[in-house]
Amino acid sequence: MTVRRLLPCVLPLLLAAALQGQDKSLHLAIGDPARKDKEAPVVLDGVTDTRTGEVITPAELPKRLAGARLVLVGESHTDMDYHHCELRVLQELVRAGRPVLVGLEMYPYPEQRSLDGWVDGQLTEEAFLQASRWYENWGYNWLYYRDVFLFAREHKLRMFALNAPRDVVTAVRKKGFKNLTPEEAAHIPADVDTSSPEHRTLFKAFFAEGGDPLHSGMSDAQWDSMIAAQATWDATMAFHAVKALQEHGGQDAVMVVLVGSGHVVYGLGIQRQAARHFQGKIATVAPVNVRDQEGHEVKTVQASYADFVWGLPAQTDPLYPSLGLSTNPVEGEKALKVILVSEGTPAAKAGAQVGDVIVSLDGTAVPDKETLNRLVAAKRWGDEAALTVKRGGETKTLRVMLRR
Repeated sequence: MTVRRLLPCVLPLLLAAALQGQDKSLHLAIGDPARKDKEAPVVLDGVTDTRTGEVITPAELPKRLAGARLVLVGESHTDMDYHHCELRVLQELVRAGRPVLVGLEMYPYPEQRSLDGWVDGQLTEEAFLQASRWYENWGYNWLYYRDVFLFAREHKLRMFALNAPRDVVTAVRKKGFKNLTPEEAAHIPADVDTSSPEHRTLFKAFFAEGGDPLHSGMSDAQWDSMIAAQATWDATMAFHAVKALQEHGGQDAVMVVLVGSGHVVYGLGIQRQAARHFQGKIATVAPVNVRDQEGHEVKTVQASYADFVWGLPAQTDPLYPSLGLSTNPVEGEKALKVILVSEGTPAAKAGAQVGDVIVSLDGTAVPDKETLNRLVAAKRWGDEAALTVKRGGETKTLRVMLRR
């Protein structure tokens, strides 16, 4: 499970920490008071109704979700089994005759036109990826999500961009709400709730308790700024999901939001922000791997973790490769500077260093993250890549072997 989307400006730095912290995050006495002191079983390929402890089949979910107007489905972005769960939830709700709308974390709401064009069949896959700037707005390999998008188009399920523009969320983190410009403030709800101590507990469990060296020593003020940005992310998605449901869904319609599990679990993310103004029933579905990355068996979770917990196979390496480095734009230039190289990754083994400025990949110039993400997405495990960087006054070409 990963927390996402956590602070888009520093997201790549946080994924490993979120994964390491997941054992603690599965067993926190927070969330629904009626369930926060109880445990619920995690059964491989079973869906546990945490209110009753019953283990049901995916086909039984629609009956249990009867009356729910907002259904939040958590994902781990590079675990294909999570995406299969998302697809299955949509399939079963459609099969049961529910009018379904699909909310998407990966797109800021100004990208709505591209999603409409996709569902209406006006754009080919490649045209959609370019028009919607998939590899800029999200960055993860399109193939993780392709089946979900194809199913939505085939069944004419309207898809909605829910998020705030990334630079606005970054501004909240850096400046706080009071110092936003009127233009920045116009992109987010006016009453984002950042006051939940339980949300802070969850947030820290994902990072500080996961042994993350970048965040474990942060001050309270730094935690406050990160949590404000995360709450902004949640509140904006909640606002647009409810707005789309009210404007485009009938009485029986359900808005299914596909989003990182960190925005779903314990009801402290989107659900908490939405419930302050939305009177409809909200339900959460959170897949959980039955073994973590170290091979430890996960037999139970806190019953307040989600309304439904879906047991998935053990975590594995991502299906599609990544370099294993994080970058930020170089101010005033069309270039990327390396700000983190994760230990043991292809980039680390190739000798990439913090401070390197990326020039090209396989001879193609890399002026921005969209280009880098698109080029990496074309790779498969076992391939190699020639990463050319500037380091000091030198230009070096690193041979990156994409091996797990």
